Amino acid sequence: MNFGAVLCTVVGLGLLGFAVQESAVVRRLRRHGLRTWGVVVDNVRTRDNSGPQWIPVIAFTDRSGYRVEFSPRMHGSGMGLATGREVEVVYLPANPQTARVRMRRHVVGPLVFLVFGGVVFLGVGVLIALTS
Repeated sequence: MNFGAVLCTVVGLGLLGFAVQESAVVRRLRRHGLRTWGVVVDNVRTRDNSGPQWIPVIAFTDRSGYRVEFSPRMHGSGMGLATGREVEVVYLPANPQTARVRMRRHVVGPLVFLVFGGVVFLGVGVLIALTS
């Protein structure tokens, strides 16, 4: 069997595994998550292959009174949030670090990205295996 086909298949299955894990977190957040309001306290600059990117840092207070800061899992064009903006946040009471911005693009976006990437890699793996 071709190494490329095996590699693409493993990466595709890994991405789909992460998608299953992310969907479980989203389901728990929908069923048991606590909602509160957070504030975008900063936008941190990072660099990748496409140039500089700004990643928002959101702070909120959990039900125990502790300040929690997190960054959304999904980054990129159209995903930014202005500093000072109030956003609705949902988190699990036992683990506030599972927090997500309660916007469709921030909750469902990572899941869609993982599933799409997994299917593409699996498709390429099958294509390589069939043409070898």
